[in-house]
Amino acid sequence: MVVIRLARSGAKKRPFYNMVVTDSRNRRDGRFVERIGFYNPVASESEQGLVVNVERLAYWQGTGAQLSPTAARLVKQFNAKKAA
Repeated sequence: MVVIRLARSGAKKRPFYNMVVTDSRNRRDGRFVERIGFYNPVASESEQGLVVNVERLAYWQGTGAQLSPTAARLVKQFNAKKAA
């Protein structure tokens, strides 16, 4: 099954997450099909904390990809922020 989830990167104590499309059997930080955004939980006010390519997200959801609970929460947050 194809899933959209977060893959952790960044330094120790400085997390940075890529929102990726991957097969559910792959490891968290392993091989992925496409990177569709990122989430930086420690971003300052001048930096972007969350970016999602909405067009590619819609494409992958149209092909049957499932969002992980955390990715779904972040997409909802991104859409609310973009609408405001």
